[in-house]
Amino acid sequence: MILKTYVMIKPDAVARGLVGTIVARVEAVGLTLDRLELGMVTPEQAAANYVEHVGKPFYEGLVSYITSGPVVKMQISGEEAVPVMRKLMGATNPKDAAPGTIRGDFGLSLDANIIHGSDSPESAERELSIFFG
Repeated sequence: MILKTYVMIKPDAVARGLVGTIVARVEAVGLTLDRLELGMVTPEQAAANYVEHVGKPFYEGLVSYITSGPVVKMQISGEEAVPVMRKLMGATNPKDAAPGTIRGDFGLSLDANIIHGSDSPESAERELSIFFG
């Protein structure tokens, strides 16, 4: 089934010059970039995206980090796009991510884990509306 998903290359990856490498990996697994924008995440977008984390000890740091520098926002589509992207990204904590995954190869820490991707088709729909209207 062809699905759409939302993927964001986070500020740490943009600052390290990894955008091209990450995009190439997405394309190499057969997914299609429908939309790609370099820009900043507004505090309002961050709050909407991370609403389930409000009140948790790491929330303020998460919002501060994601709004700290440019990100690359992408709409990606393809056969089973959500699970394919989740597998390609690797475990959230780069220490637990397998070699060959984006986080396994490039992630430095749980706080600077390179990339965000929707975890379900429902999340993808919600996140695409947050970041692309």
